[in-house]
Amino acid sequence: MARVRYGARTEAESAAARAAAAKLPDIWSTGVVALWETDPDAVAAVLPPPLKPTGRPLVRVTISKVDLPGYPLGAGSVSVAAAHGAVEGWYPLVMPMTHERALIGGREVFGEPKKLGEVVVERDGLVVGARLARHGIAFVEVRGAVSGPLPPPEPAEKTDFYFKFLPGVEGSGFDADPVLVHCVRNEKVRKLERITGDVVLRESMYDPVADLPVRRLVEITLGEKTSDQRGRVAERVSAEALLPYVHQRYDDPAQILDGPPEGSV
Repeated sequence: MARVRYGARTEAESAAARAAAAKLPDIWSTGVVALWETDPDAVAAVLPPPLKPTGRPLVRVTISKVDLPGYPLGAGSVSVAAAHGAVEGWYPLVMPMTHERALIGGREVFGEPKKLGEVVVERDGLVVGARLARHGIAFVEVRGAVSGPLPPPEPAEKTDFYFKFLPGVEGSGFDADPVLVHCVRNEKVRKLERITGDVVLRESMYDPVADLPVRRLVEITLGEKTSDQRGRVAERVSAEALLPYVHQRYDDPAQILDGPPEGSV
């Protein structure tokens, strides 16, 4: 009988796939990062417990194109500064990706709030433009010009916070206690340039980052970087406390109950 591809894989096949993934070379991305101060109350409002604001109400937008061999990828994020106990890091509100493959591992393994979207980074001489768009709306746009080189920073460890959960099968709550994930990245930068420009936030009912206005622009940079990542469950969190924030993950919170019509499967 010919092999049935939906059938179980052998342990040897699974081990070979893991080994191949472990041998991947450094994957470099070219991206724009914009950092600004916003309203402290707005940052506090978007953080699910047990995350808390840091001493500075920062928002960070990252818009990158990733040099995957034969598989160019656009990847972005909009995050706010947050703390979990003594650990400070970033809480992403939305992470647009241009390909489904980039969504799967991040969402299912780490709980990343990834969504399919348009991610564009363009450079024409000194002029740089980058944007994140979904549903035809460029809800974040960064534009400017290169104004000079910056010394690349030393390799650094950075932490993102994610909530991993499964909406309840019966239509309410979760199937198990949600968990708070610490995702730690070791980041290396080989080139960095300063951008003089601005950040434009456009109204979108799907990605309402306009609620985090630019009160003071801190910096905009264009750089080339690579990073690895590892995650761990930091703690199990209160389902009751997290439920009011679950809508952040979806364009329409009702879609978590979407399913095929009765009798269609």
